[in-house]
Amino acid sequence: QVQLVESGGGSVQAGGFLRLSCVSSELTHSRYCMAWVRQAPGKEREGVAGIDSGGVTRYRASVKGRFTFSQDNAANMGWLQMDNLKPEDRALYYCAARAGRCGADWLAINPAYYPLWGQGTQVTVSS
Repeated sequence: QVQLVESGGGSVQAGGFLRLSCVSSELTHSRYCMAWVRQAPGKEREGVAGIDSGGVTRYRASVKGRFTFSQDNAANMGWLQMDNLKPEDRALYYCAARAGRCGADWLAINPAYYPLWGQGTQVTVSS
């Protein structure tokens, strides 16, 4: 069974940065599409960054220009560099994945598109 493991969360002040990592030991011989999703207390999960079928990285508007998603398919790892963090970025961040090619642009940051999830890593940003 595919297992995704996130790390790198923590507590920072507004304006600070964190780098989240995601690793899976089961994606070696298959093609998977990876994304980052977050869930703030009392709110629904929302997509943060993902890659569409054209290889374009998609971001939700509120993180564009501050977050950078990168991926190493050979190593089955993904990263989310988060700069200039804001209190509203506080959430539990999940790595998510789906077997096969990535989908259309509108699916890239749709949490429902990804059936595989990690346990999450907490990000807290103080003002």
